[in-house]
Amino acid sequence: MFEKSLYDLIRGRRNHKGHEKEYIQNCLKECRSEIRSQDMDVKATALLKLIYLEMVGHDMSWASFHVLEVMSSPKYHQKRVGYLGAVQTFRSDTEVLMLATNLLKKDLAAAQPTIISLPIAALPHIITPSLALSVLTDLVPRLGHSHPTIRKKTIVTLYRLALVYPETLRAAWPKIKERLMDKNEDPSVTAAIVNVVCELGWRRPNDFLPLAPRLFELLVDGGNNWMAIKLIKLFATLTPLEPRLVRKLLPPLTDLIRTTPAMSLLYECINGIIQGGILGDGEDFAASEEIASLCVSKLRGMIMMNGDANLKYVALLAFNRIVVTHPFLVAQQEDVIMECIDSEDITIRIKALDLVQGMVSSENLVSIVSRLMRQLKASPSSSLAHQQSVQSADLETDSSDEAAPESGRRPKSQDHPPPLPEDYTIDVIGRILNMCSQNNYASLSDFDWYIDVLTQLVRIAPVPRKRETDSDLSGSVPKHLATDISEKIGNEIRNVAVKVKIVRVAAVRAAELIILKLNSEVTPSHPVVSGALKPLAWIVGEYAFQLSSPHDSLGHLLRLIPRIEYPEILTTCLQSVIKLFAHIAGDDQAPWTSERKASMSLLMSRVIHVLEPLALHPYLEVQERGVEFIELLKLTAEAASGQAPSTNEVRQDPPLLLTQAIPSLFNGWELNSVARGAQQNVPMPDGLDLDEPIHPNLNALLSQADSLMLPAQGEDEFETYYHQKPPATSISNEPAINRLAEVAEDVPPSSYQQAGEESYLDADIIARRKAERMERNRDDPFYILGSGSSGGTSTPIHNILEKENGPGLDIDSIPIMKLDLESLSTGLGNSSAPAADKAPRQAKPRQKIVIAADETLGGSGRSTPRNYESENNSDSFTKSKAKKLKQSLLQVDSSHLRELSLEASQPDDALTAERQQRDEAEMAQAMKEVQRLRLEMQRANERIQVAQGVPAEGIVVKKKKPKKQPKLGEDGGEAAAATTTVKVKKKKKKAAVGDGGEGSASTPAAEPVVKAKKKPKRIVQLDDDPGTPVDGL
Repeated sequence: MFEKSLYDLIRGRRNHKGHEKEYIQNCLKECRSEIRSQDMDVKATALLKLIYLEMVGHDMSWASFHVLEVMSSPKYHQKRVGYLGAVQTFRSDTEVLMLATNLLKKDLAAAQPTIISLPIAALPHIITPSLALSVLTDLVPRLGHSHPTIRKKTIVTLYRLALVYPETLRAAWPKIKERLMDKNEDPSVTAAIVNVVCELGWRRPNDFLPLAPRLFELLVDGGNNWMAIKLIKLFATLTPLEPRLVRKLLPPLTDLIRTTPAMSLLYECINGIIQGGILGDGEDFAASEEIASLCVSKLRGMIMMNGDANLKYVALLAFNRIVVTHPFLVAQQEDVIMECIDSEDITIRIKALDLVQGMVSSENLVSIVSRLMRQLKASPSSSLAHQQSVQSADLETDSSDEAAPESGRRPKSQDHPPPLPEDYTIDVIGRILNMCSQNNYASLSDFDWYIDVLTQLVRIAPVPRKRETDSDLSGSVPKHLATDISEKIGNEIRNVAVKVKIVRVAAVRAAELIILKLNSEVTPSHPVVSGALKPLAWIVGEYAFQLSSPHDSLGHLLRLIPRIEYPEILTTCLQSVIKLFAHIAGDDQAPWTSERKASMSLLMSRVIHVLEPLALHPYLEVQERGVEFIELLKLTAEAASGQAPSTNEVRQDPPLLLTQAIPSLFNGWELNSVARGAQQNVPMPDGLDLDEPIHPNLNALLSQADSLMLPAQGEDEFETYYHQKPPATSISNEPAINRLAEVAEDVPPSSYQQAGEESYLDADIIARRKAERMERNRDDPFYILGSGSSGGTSTPIHNILEKENGPGLDIDSIPIMKLDLESLSTGLGNSSAPAADKAPRQAKPRQKIVIAADETLGGSGRSTPRNYESENNSDSFTKSKAKKLKQSLLQVDSSHLRELSLEASQPDDALTAERQQRDEAEMAQAMKEVQRLRLEMQRANERIQVAQGVPAEGIVVKKKKPKKQPKLGEDGGEAAAATTTVKVKKKKKKAAVGDGGEGSASTPAAEPVVKAKKKPKRIVQLDDDPGTPVDGL
């Protein structure tokens, strides 16, 4: 009987297509019986088939003991299959792993290199802390093996052991260092050591700083690109600790950048220069500039290489780091960087946007924003395409008669390029807003252009997602407004209107135009969800006196209010409606005629009719404002109906509620922008408790409000009269700007001043900009008008010519006199002084734009934010780098290696953790004993001093003990203490010691020296004052 081999199993699996499951189950049954055989060849073959089936996805953990049996085979080809099975199936919790320890130790001590390689290669996959402790003593001697392959594999395996058992490094590091310092070592072993040192170097770079000379020698003379990459990464971590390495590394790195053809080594050299701080080295400015220019030129070449997106990505990463220290060099590569913005790879686009945002300035802002706007307009966002498809589907269902023609027109949308991801579109719009508004609009010079860009962005911005649940109707800002990019665009228009007064009219007209567009584009069946409506409605209400048509703006808002989805937007629109009404009706100079009375009464009735459903709105702020405004308007309507109109005989004033009371609610101080931190400095009033509930039974009221249902708005003649457009008449209500946009398609190209605006701005915006430019330059004789324009003939020069010569004058037929410039210059030299002093025509001074700063209170910090957060922030980079350091590619936490010192103890002392703990305990006990002995000595010293009568403040003694002098007299009352005078150089002092209370203890300093006995002299200095007595001696 012949068993199936592995090749038979593979061929049989391929031949049983569609019935693989049954075939594999049969094979597993055969393997279960074969692996229990006593024949080791049959057992090894069965194990090899099980390994293949385990790779396919079938469990073989049940065969772990049989794997151990095959590992113990004396034959190499069987032992190799056993170790392969161990690598595939053994885990840290495998029970038979404890039985494999002796087998691993035995194979590590084998004589044949092939046998030694098997456990060395298997240990990184099955290692545990206990197993590492057991095999470490057998693995470290293999670093001195005669075969270089064994030494190389041992070094790599020791690093894997160190990740699980850190004490491995202390035992193995002396021999690893010896192998590294050996210049005759095999290059493969040296490369393995460099890899291990590089992995350990960024954790504890101080331990490897003494190896810098040898590592530098390997970098210069190594000749191995992969080892050079590792060394460059290691030196990037060592240069901050040793700044002198910068000058040493600069020549070889420069030579590698110029000569190497390997792109990987080129990038790592540039990256090492950046991370090592060589570009920012202030000691040698010329060398730093030279290497920076070289790096930028090489990175430009990497970007320009076609077909390799990886090189573009890493080059942009390096550019993002160089732009911090050398922004002017990166700005010179604007052409290739801008090409990356249109790349098909979204990741390359994002990195290019990061780079562009960092190098933007007043010179290139318009070109960068134009490029991004062109990209957004050429490819619609995914949400906009989805909305258009939904609207087209609704139109098809509404009109069943035209279903076939509509379906036939559908393929027209396939001509457009694929839509951009919505997240990318939002990111690009946010970056455009940040680039234009950074540093309080420092890089922006043309605010009219910026307002047009914002208007176009409102149309391009993705429609925000509809809120899924309306259960949370609290006053907190919902999440959809926090992520709505259209609201940010509207906020920018509001900021420009508030801060830049000179373009406030343009901002107000732009807000008016956007509200008109929203009213016309959104169908009555769809709610209004654009967040831009909130700031735009505020602009229209706050600056109503600068609107071109306040009546039309009020009508647009009244038509939008019933369709507004979110209450936060609705509250602002209610306030704006009343502001517009106050502006329209607050003219106290206009006579109170019957026509005005009727129009005001009709307008108030219309506003009240729109606001009445909001009195029952579940959102409390909307309900409160609705009730207040309804009651105020009803009171005003009663006053207006009771006021008789003016006649030819009697003049009647309009009601004061209409002309003074309501306008006075909004006529006050002008609202300015406030700094972000100013609100925090407002002192809290006394007695204010923000935690106190507004109503004791607030939860019950809110639950009742949730159950309220708004009444359905039925169609009546009032609704038809006010909310349906009247039939077309001879007088068109369409703005003239729209009629300008509908001119024939052969519109002449725009002027060279704003070339390319047609590619990212809509036709109505282009027409309005052109009309404004022509009106602004209508009387300028140096402005060249279009061929079809008639405005150019109205200049004063043309008027004079036409008046004097008639309308038939052909200016082109007038002959031109040939001028001799040489004689003209000679004549100018001889001309009179007044003619020579004529000043040349000066250019028209540029209009100064004043941007108001944010208002703030004391202590709130900077009023206007100067810096915007970026994805290249150093803090965010440090945090992200710290995250990456926590776990290696081997899925093992190696952060504990930072606290491990390679020189802490001898290798023999680090073999066991118990000895280390015992040493620490002994050290702690010794420290306690030293403290105890120190206290005892201190107390003994204090007792001696008290017994001798030494004062608490102490005395100054140059010798150990002063000598006591014997008494000269025994009578206590009359005996005077003998004085002993000591001899002092350059200064004579005498210390008198008395025993009685009446004895004198002072002698003049000029007394001769008296020697009592011939004894060794001692110098005793008791005090600076020779006359101070000393007791107790």
